[in-house]
Amino acid sequence: MTGLAGRLKIAGLTLTGVLVLGAGAAGWAYWQLDDNITGVDIDSALGDDRPAEANSRPSPDGAAAASPLPTESLNLLVLGSDSRGGEENQALGGGDSDGARSDTAMVVHLDPGRTTATVVSIPRDTLVDRPSCPLPDGGETQPVSGAMFNSAYAVGGPVCAVKTAEALTDVRMDHYIEIDFAGFARLVDALGGVTVTTQEDIDDDRSHLRLDAGTHHLDGTEALALARTRYGIGDGSDLGRIGLQHTLVKALLERIADQDLLTDPVQLYDIADALSGSLTTDTGLDSLSELIGFGRSLGDLSSSGLRTVTMPVVPAPYDPDRVVADEPEARELWESLK
Repeated sequence: MTGLAGRLKIAGLTLTGVLVLGAGAAGWAYWQLDDNITGVDIDSALGDDRPAEANSRPSPDGAAAASPLPTESLNLLVLGSDSRGGEENQALGGGDSDGARSDTAMVVHLDPGRTTATVVSIPRDTLVDRPSCPLPDGGETQPVSGAMFNSAYAVGGPVCAVKTAEALTDVRMDHYIEIDFAGFARLVDALGGVTVTTQEDIDDDRSHLRLDAGTHHLDGTEALALARTRYGIGDGSDLGRIGLQHTLVKALLERIADQDLLTDPVQLYDIADALSGSLTTDTGLDSLSELIGFGRSLGDLSSSGLRTVTMPVVPAPYDPDRVVADEPEARELWESLK
């Protein structure tokens, strides 16, 4: 084989080989990320013993018909946990497999059209009536009155966390998303950090965070410390920490909006890898394609369309270090999310 025809054939074969290898590598990377996600079949575990599904409410102005992406309203229970062991989580202050806790709990309500949303934080020190929850071995946990909200995850994992949230709110959780300490820190680093503004000095020996009041660009470890800080601000209660978490959520949304991830496949892979290896979801979101589709449906959601609130609470009458739902304000808030 000589001449121009030979060189063109060799070039064609070389290009074909590169494309095949590239497709194989992309397929392997997709499989690896997809396999990283842990799925829990919460719907099967809870069956019909839960609040009714809300009526489908598509986006206004007929936008749903014009878009292939879902636009109906949704409610998600989002937990930040220290449930996974390992050196990375331990270095960041996480627990081990015998000390699983939900460190942060938020109910995220996406309005029809998914251009606006409400994030409601549930203080982890809230005392609730924890229902009986099914266990993987076929048994059940005992119902407990006056239990801390975050104990549900400790005794029964994601299934019990969802059931307890639904018992507290009477709102069906359409999806469940959990991310651990290390994954959150890696996500922030993959985004290049986040910029937040604090209203007061922070000096917390437990989270090891020290910041002067003002604007700061935080890396993953610092952002995680901010999310966990409570003793260095205000009265040292969980309510002060929730305020910092709301600031951080908005900062993350702004950072994501500033990134054109579709034009930077390396950063997109880093972000997907940081998330997928640290995620536990319900089976409706436990594949990369489902998560990508869900993320794309939030493409028009910005920090200006995000409302952050805390479930109304008052000190528990029998334990000043704990809180209980402040009624009827709490019930009215949850009703607004149906």
